[in-house]
Amino acid sequence: MNASTRPLLVELLTEELPPKALRKLGLSFAEGVRATLAARGLLAEGCAVQPYATPRRLAVRLSAVLAQAPDQEYAEKLMPVKIGLDADGKPTPALLKKLAAKGLEHVDAATLARESDGKQDVLVARGKAPGAALAAGLQEAIDAAIAGLPIPKVMSYQLADGQTTVKFVRPAHRLVALFGADIVPVATLGLIAGRKTLGHRFMSQGDIAIADADSYATQLLEQGHVIAAFDDRRADIQRQLDAHAARLGATLGDDPEVTALLDEVTALVEHPTVYEGEFEEQFLDVPQECLILTMRLNQKYFPLFSPATGKLTHRFLIVSNMQVANPVNIVEGNQRVVRPRLADAQFFFDTDRKTPLAARVEQLGSIVYHNKLGSQLQRVERVRAIARGIAAALGADAQRADRAAMLAKADLGTNMVGEFPELQGIMGAYYAQADGEPEDVVTALRGQYRNRMDAPVDAAGLTAAILFIAERAETLVGIWGIGLAPTGERDPYGLRRAALGLISAFEQLAAGGLLKISENGPLTLAGVLDLAAATFDAGQITPAELKSAVAEVSAFIYERYRNQLAADFDRAAVDAVIALTPPLHQVSARVRAVTAFSALPEAASLAAANKRVGNLLKKAEDGIAALDPARLTEPAEQALAKAIADLSPRAQAQFDAGDFAASLSTLAQAREPVDAFFADVMVMADDPAVRANRLALLAQLHGLMNKVADISRLAQ
Repeated sequence: MNASTRPLLVELLTEELPPKALRKLGLSFAEGVRATLAARGLLAEGCAVQPYATPRRLAVRLSAVLAQAPDQEYAEKLMPVKIGLDADGKPTPALLKKLAAKGLEHVDAATLARESDGKQDVLVARGKAPGAALAAGLQEAIDAAIAGLPIPKVMSYQLADGQTTVKFVRPAHRLVALFGADIVPVATLGLIAGRKTLGHRFMSQGDIAIADADSYATQLLEQGHVIAAFDDRRADIQRQLDAHAARLGATLGDDPEVTALLDEVTALVEHPTVYEGEFEEQFLDVPQECLILTMRLNQKYFPLFSPATGKLTHRFLIVSNMQVANPVNIVEGNQRVVRPRLADAQFFFDTDRKTPLAARVEQLGSIVYHNKLGSQLQRVERVRAIARGIAAALGADAQRADRAAMLAKADLGTNMVGEFPELQGIMGAYYAQADGEPEDVVTALRGQYRNRMDAPVDAAGLTAAILFIAERAETLVGIWGIGLAPTGERDPYGLRRAALGLISAFEQLAAGGLLKISENGPLTLAGVLDLAAATFDAGQITPAELKSAVAEVSAFIYERYRNQLAADFDRAAVDAVIALTPPLHQVSARVRAVTAFSALPEAASLAAANKRVGNLLKKAEDGIAALDPARLTEPAEQALAKAIADLSPRAQAQFDAGDFAASLSTLAQAREPVDAFFADVMVMADDPAVRANRLALLAQLHGLMNKVADISRLAQ
């Protein structure tokens, strides 16, 4: 920072802001202020931006701000010369009015430049305008920042005058705007800027007068007991949590919910202090997912786990907004609050187990799945039929697959799932296990709501894979069939997620050896979607709608696969494979093979030749005739025919064995005869018979080239 710049601070003090949106609100407010000031030329080079966000404030500090932006050169196109000046070269009334409207009354018409716009000469005013003053620029910046906040839900509230109504995310009480130590005269939401703010709601007393922009964070911490920066507060909570967990010989767990909860509690406290709590060990008899969920979701506690077993312990950590010398009241108060919730979970679990899961299936008839697709029971019957069909194709136990599908949604009628919908499937697995259901059925219920399958499927996991596939196929065909395909960013039924889930299932079936890369089946995407389509009756979706839905869903799944693979492989290689819509479980292996082929020196020439072959074959008006070797008179076409005859059996055998890379490597050996053919032979000869024969030869070449992928997609 030099003598001409100072730090700038802006703070908006509010009622408690929505915690799940706080970090985004803080970043957005800081960026909104910065962007407008930068656009007005009010930020010095190297100006650093520090956002602040606590439950009761949004603020930003900019390290190097100018009191006034540098003068700006301007060029204002006014009007044609013939309209702006009279015959004597004097300004016309129209020109004078235009100058006044632009705030250029002081400009002498004689100094106006004459420039051509390509059609006629026009008058242009050029000069330097004073740069924006900070007060005006900051007022604009605050207004823009507030207008651009990603507010989840706007509140309307009345100001102290009893007449004015304003809209904001929460009622705002104070505005601080300091340029160095000086107050900047700006206003917003009925507030006039000053230097006074408030600290912690309970641990701070009275107003805090911020001395200058640089002292803001320090004063808030020392006088107000507030850690102003979101990231600093989050790091402090993480440090305390880790220290307490280590002292207790436990861990916080590594699932994503820990990170999400950390972000949320950071947005709930201004001065975090971590305390330890515990509950009676008898509650550990309840499935740990129930206890974890109620502690995290309802109480914002961090459950602790055994590092040896990963099992839940009877201890948890509390992130409090109060630091006290003796926390016994805080700890005991939190323990008293959590105990009834854990007791409720235990009661729900014990009560639910009194009714076998299978006995709950009929209740699904009273639960609507979708008004066009019937009840959950009707949906279960569809999934059962699909599961039996998949089991038959894979040679699996159809009765086990049917049992898993029948029980899959039965826990929707339980007390526990009614209280915690997030536990669908998980609770069904616990209840099925208690009922003595087969282990593979229990595993299938537990994993049915996963986003994807992430481990190779073996025989023990086959029932789970079948249910996983059947449920997603029914969802995709059914929801798509009633006209609810995803649009833009909207995908309320999770069809994109369902498509990626299906892809993962086929990948893992292949990884486990249950689908062989060398075979097209026995299970195919088309077969699964047809099974699903057959379960809907005409009263729900017409045959024409189902046929269209199956085709569109298939294309949708391949497109999702294309986008997924393009993140890790060259887009051209992915496109080359997807163009052939090969069996889903072969796609990944083919893409890897094409990627390797692309690196070969022969690849570019063969890809270009393949593209040319494709274009020539499109010109075969009467179709492709059988090849007549006797009509191959040119040495180059004879050499190409011999190369195709020699290479095709080898390439086909390698392809049939699933060795796609070897098949493409064999294809690479055709480069020289292919190049010679196109250099020496006129394909579209005048003689129709010769032309047809050469096209027949190229059709054979095209078949050799495109076994694994459409390699013309590799051509630059």
